[in-house]
Amino acid sequence: MGKGPTLFNFDAFARTIDERKIKTSTGGIITIICAITTFILLFNEYQDYNRIVLRPELVVDRDRNKHLDINLDITFPEMPCDLVSLDVMDGTGDIEFDLLKNGFTKIRLDEMGNEIEVLQFDANENIEDTHIGANEDGYCGPCYGSLNQNDNENRPDHEKVCCNSCNSVRDAYARAGWKFYDGKDIRQCEQEGYVERVNSRLNEGCRIKGSAEINRIGGNIHFAPGASLTIGGRHIHDMSLFDRHPDKFSFKHRINHFSFGEDIHELENIFKNDKHDHRTSHPLDGNSVSANNKYELYTYYLKVVNTRFEYLNGLKIDTNEFSATQHHRPAQGGRDEVNPNTVHARGGIPGLFFYFDISPLKIINREVYNKSFSAFILSLCSAIAGILTVGSILDKTIWSARSFIKEKKST
Repeated sequence: MGKGPTLFNFDAFARTIDERKIKTSTGGIITIICAITTFILLFNEYQDYNRIVLRPELVVDRDRNKHLDINLDITFPEMPCDLVSLDVMDGTGDIEFDLLKNGFTKIRLDEMGNEIEVLQFDANENIEDTHIGANEDGYCGPCYGSLNQNDNENRPDHEKVCCNSCNSVRDAYARAGWKFYDGKDIRQCEQEGYVERVNSRLNEGCRIKGSAEINRIGGNIHFAPGASLTIGGRHIHDMSLFDRHPDKFSFKHRINHFSFGEDIHELENIFKNDKHDHRTSHPLDGNSVSANNKYELYTYYLKVVNTRFEYLNGLKIDTNEFSATQHHRPAQGGRDEVNPNTVHARGGIPGLFFYFDISPLKIINREVYNKSFSAFILSLCSAIAGILTVGSILDKTIWSARSFIKEKKST
């Protein structure tokens, strides 16, 4: 009977009986080099194994959150705070007027750009307080012909229409389509010191920063000169004071910060012991634009993407990232100064506009280790085997070359 298979039949490392070992100085040098190279590769593999990375995943955005936070910090060196207004218009037709009176801070700047004063919003200046009839003292301020103050049939208790504050007169002028300028010769504005205040600040700049909540749909947010109002379906601004001084004012600006959603840059305590920077990118931060034309429209087109960061410690942060494209043109239109073949459209008002679209997709960035343990072991084996194989081939090549040269010399 034949013998069955033994372990000798499976030996893949069979060798000859007369195996000789010859040690050379060249082989020693190659061995040392291979050992050092192997150690370096193993150390790098270990570092790569412990490295933490963010793995992005693209999914359909099913977030039903109807609102979006916007955070901004913008400096206008040549626009006084009294002249700048901030409005939001979205795709549904909703308009939020003068957001600077809700959640934002305005800081006066001198001609050198130094901060002078932080302006606080006065609730008495709210535009909703206009035309409410006589005050507690029975005083009913004149509207100077901008409104029919005796047309009181549709008002409760047949109250007379009154303009008791400078802001209410300004609102009445805007509704009538009249130019308000600086409020000179208007008693309410003179008494409140509005005229003197506005004229004393014509050469100042303004820094605006804060946060606001807007509808999570496409639209635009814009800074423009003068008080804003919608009349007959048209969104207008009172630019009378802006037009009155041809040698003053421009929308030269610097974007110190602009972001949507929760701002990870504010959560420094989360990352203070972290060697990796996982914060969102803000492409507009630090962007400065100089004004060559007073009547210039500066436009940024933004694509906003809902983004989530999931960390190894269980922390989850929802924010938004965006891309930005910049464009500007003169309101009067005409040929472009740099590219004569480009003709700009005529129309619009000077200002700073941000048009944003909301992406239907969502990016989930998960914090994970760069390699699994099995991949780490496989990398180690591959590195060791590769170095030993290369060293062996190099040693045999040098030995064969030396032997060949010796034989040639002996003959």
